[in-house]
Amino acid sequence: MAELPLSEQVAVITGASQGIGRAVGEELSRMGARVMLAARNVSRLAEVAAGLKRAGGVAEFCATDLRSQQQVTALIETTLRRFERVDILVNNAGIGHFGTPLHLTPPEVWDATWETNLRGIYFALRAVVPTMIERRGGHIINIASLAAHNPLPGAAIYAASKAALHQLSVSVAEELRGYGIRVSLVCPGSVDTDLSPELVGNKDRGKMLRPEDVAHVVAMLVTQGPRSFVSEVQMRPTQKP
Repeated sequence: MAELPLSEQVAVITGASQGIGRAVGEELSRMGARVMLAARNVSRLAEVAAGLKRAGGVAEFCATDLRSQQQVTALIETTLRRFERVDILVNNAGIGHFGTPLHLTPPEVWDATWETNLRGIYFALRAVVPTMIERRGGHIINIASLAAHNPLPGAAIYAASKAALHQLSVSVAEELRGYGIRVSLVCPGSVDTDLSPELVGNKDRGKMLRPEDVAHVVAMLVTQGPRSFVSEVQMRPTQKP
């Protein structure tokens, strides 16, 4: 039997209890990766991990709130104790508040969005990059949004956090490329998930991107050739919802 493309590699995926994160975990597991699933919802994490194991994969989970540096550090330390390495980090977890003009949005929404969508990724990078530098290689995939590039009325804070993630990603990519570490950004358009029902409005969900579409791009990024790296992928559905 041919070896799977990610055999022996270890992937850490945040926001892995549902939606895009769950789909990424399933895809990378099918490709042979051993996965560490992270999110706040323990029962959902356990369900996802059990499903991957039933399918023949190797999966563990760690309850993690990205707003806590201590918990993010513990996630990476737990992964290293269990698997001894981290080859792939998928920063997928994110939150958004939709439908309210910026001047009417309370400060606690600003704080929660930036703490999750940007500072949590900073914590994850601080925890995982040293071990990748030591191994002289790795993939970091940050899931952003087309909102990083386009106006999004009623969700200015979310859009701003994703735009900041874009600049963080391309800057860190330059810092780490000399170590053989590739940092890539995935910017999907509307994805049919539970993140933002208000954002969907009158859109046809049947024409929206699916979590599996994003997982397919992540799979492409972590199996790209050794002499180059894709810095950003923008995703749109084939038919406008």
